[in-house]
Amino acid sequence: MSLPIAAIDRLFDRLAMTYGTEFSNKWGTLSSMDVKSHWSHELSMFADNLKAIGWALENLPDRCPNLIEFKNLCRQAPRPAMPALPAPRANPEIVDNELSKIVMRLAKPQTDNVDHKRWAKKLKARHEKGEKLSMYQIKCYKTAL
Repeated sequence: MSLPIAAIDRLFDRLAMTYGTEFSNKWGTLSSMDVKSHWSHELSMFADNLKAIGWALENLPDRCPNLIEFKNLCRQAPRPAMPALPAPRANPEIVDNELSKIVMRLAKPQTDNVDHKRWAKKLKARHEKGEKLSMYQIKCYKTAL
Protein backbone atom coordinates (compact mmCIF):
# COMPACT_ATOMS: atom_id res chain seq x y z
CA MET A 1 0.00 0.00 0.00
CA SER A 2 1.51 3.29 -1.11
CA LEU A 3 1.03 6.64 0.53
CA PRO A 4 -1.96 8.62 -0.73
CA ILE A 5 -1.05 10.98 -3.55
CA ALA A 6 -2.36 13.91 -1.52
CA ALA A 7 0.18 13.13 1.23
CA ILE A 8 3.01 12.91 -1.31
CA ASP A 9 1.93 16.18 -2.98
CA ARG A 10 1.89 17.91 0.40
CA LEU A 11 5.29 16.41 1.28
CA PHE A 12 6.84 17.60 -1.99
CA ASP A 13 5.28 21.07 -1.59
CA ARG A 14 6.71 21.36 1.90
CA LEU A 15 10.17 20.19 0.81
CA ALA A 16 10.11 22.52 -2.20
CA MET A 17 9.13 25.48 -0.01
CA THR A 18 11.83 24.65 2.51
CA TYR A 19 14.73 23.92 0.14
CA GLY A 20 13.65 25.79 -3.01
CA THR A 21 15.53 24.95 -6.18
CA GLU A 22 17.88 22.62 -4.31
CA PHE A 23 14.92 20.24 -3.99
CA SER A 24 13.34 20.77 -7.41
CA ASN A 25 16.68 20.49 -9.27
CA LYS A 26 17.59 17.30 -7.42
CA TRP A 27 15.72 15.05 -9.85
CA GLY A 28 17.22 16.38 -13.09
CA THR A 29 15.31 15.15 -16.11
CA LEU A 30 13.15 12.64 -14.25
CA SER A 31 9.40 13.08 -14.42
CA SER A 32 7.97 14.52 -11.20
CA MET A 33 5.21 11.88 -11.28
CA ASP A 34 7.81 9.08 -11.45
CA VAL A 35 9.71 10.57 -8.52
CA LYS A 36 6.51 11.02 -6.49
CA SER A 37 5.43 7.47 -7.29
CA HIS A 38 8.80 6.12 -6.14
CA TRP A 39 8.70 8.16 -2.92
CA SER A 40 5.11 7.01 -2.32
CA HIS A 41 6.15 3.39 -2.65
CA GLU A 42 9.28 3.74 -0.49
CA LEU A 43 7.45 5.62 2.27
CA SER A 44 4.51 3.19 2.27
CA MET A 45 5.68 1.73 5.60
CA PHE A 46 4.51 5.01 7.17
CA ALA A 47 1.03 4.90 5.61
CA ASP A 48 -0.53 4.05 8.96
CA ASN A 49 1.76 6.47 10.84
CA LEU A 50 1.71 9.78 8.99
CA LYS A 51 2.84 11.45 12.22
CA ALA A 52 6.33 10.04 11.55
CA ILE A 53 6.41 11.91 8.23
CA GLY A 54 5.12 15.03 9.99
CA TRP A 55 7.85 14.67 12.62
CA ALA A 56 10.47 14.32 9.88
CA LEU A 57 9.17 17.49 8.22
CA GLU A 58 9.46 19.35 11.53
CA ASN A 59 13.06 18.11 12.00
CA LEU A 60 14.54 18.55 8.54
CA PRO A 61 18.32 18.77 8.18
CA ASP A 62 20.13 21.87 6.89
CA ARG A 63 20.70 20.42 3.43
CA CYS A 64 18.05 18.88 1.22
CA PRO A 65 17.59 15.16 2.01
CA ASN A 66 17.29 12.48 -0.62
CA LEU A 67 14.74 9.68 -0.27
CA ILE A 68 16.96 7.44 1.86
CA GLU A 69 17.86 10.27 4.23
CA PHE A 70 14.22 11.31 4.55
CA LYS A 71 13.11 7.72 5.21
CA ASN A 72 15.77 7.39 7.94
CA LEU A 73 14.56 10.67 9.43
CA CYS A 74 11.00 9.27 9.51
CA ARG A 75 12.30 6.17 11.33
CA GLN A 76 13.75 8.40 14.05
CA ALA A 77 10.32 9.76 14.92
CA PRO A 78 9.17 8.92 18.43
CA ARG A 79 6.78 6.01 18.56
CA PRO A 80 3.21 6.78 19.50
CA ALA A 81 2.42 6.04 23.13
CA MET A 82 0.46 2.85 23.56
CA PRO A 83 -2.01 2.69 26.42
CA ALA A 84 -0.83 0.24 29.06
CA LEU A 85 -3.03 -2.33 30.69
CA PRO A 86 -3.63 -1.81 34.39
CA ALA A 87 -1.40 -3.87 36.66
CA PRO A 88 -3.10 -7.01 37.95
CA ARG A 89 -4.27 -6.84 41.55
CA ALA A 90 -2.72 -9.34 43.94
CA ASN A 91 -4.99 -11.44 46.09
CA PRO A 92 -4.54 -10.01 49.64
CA GLU A 93 -4.92 -13.44 51.26
CA ILE A 94 -2.10 -14.94 49.19
CA VAL A 95 0.13 -11.93 49.85
CA ASP A 96 -0.48 -12.15 53.60
CA ASN A 97 0.19 -15.89 53.58
CA GLU A 98 3.51 -15.51 51.72
CA LEU A 99 4.60 -12.60 53.92
CA SER A 100 3.88 -14.60 57.07
CA LYS A 101 6.05 -17.45 55.70
CA ILE A 102 8.91 -15.02 55.15
CA VAL A 103 8.52 -13.51 58.61
CA MET A 104 8.48 -16.97 60.21
CA ARG A 105 11.60 -17.98 58.30
CA LEU A 106 13.39 -14.81 59.39
CA ALA A 107 12.25 -15.20 62.99
CA LYS A 108 13.76 -18.71 63.35
CA PRO A 109 17.21 -18.72 64.91
CA GLN A 110 19.83 -19.61 62.34
CA THR A 111 21.75 -22.74 63.27
CA ASP A 112 25.08 -23.28 61.59
CA ASN A 113 24.89 -27.00 60.84
CA VAL A 114 26.42 -26.65 57.40
CA ASP A 115 29.46 -28.79 56.68
CA HIS A 116 31.60 -26.58 54.50
CA LYS A 117 34.07 -29.37 53.79
CA ARG A 118 31.47 -31.86 52.64
CA TRP A 119 32.74 -31.63 49.07
CA ALA A 120 36.25 -32.60 50.20
CA LYS A 121 34.96 -35.56 52.23
CA LYS A 122 32.95 -36.78 49.21
CA LEU A 123 36.01 -36.58 46.97
CA LYS A 124 38.10 -38.49 49.53
CA ALA A 125 35.44 -41.22 49.82
CA ARG A 126 35.27 -41.57 46.04
CA HIS A 127 39.07 -41.80 45.88
CA GLU A 128 39.19 -44.43 48.62
CA LYS A 129 36.60 -46.52 46.75
CA GLY A 130 39.01 -46.68 43.82
CA GLU A 131 37.58 -44.00 41.52
CA LYS A 132 40.22 -42.26 39.47
CA LEU A 133 40.53 -38.59 40.37
CA SER A 134 42.80 -36.00 38.84
CA MET A 135 45.89 -34.93 40.71
CA TYR A 136 44.32 -31.54 41.20
CA GLN A 137 41.17 -33.02 42.81
CA ILE A 138 43.31 -35.10 45.18
CA LYS A 139 45.45 -32.09 46.08
CA CYS A 140 42.34 -29.95 46.74
CA TYR A 141 40.57 -32.38 49.05
CA LYS A 142 43.77 -33.14 50.97
CA THR A 143 44.45 -29.41 51.41
CA ALA A 144 40.89 -28.80 52.59
CA LEU A 145 40.93 -31.65 55.10
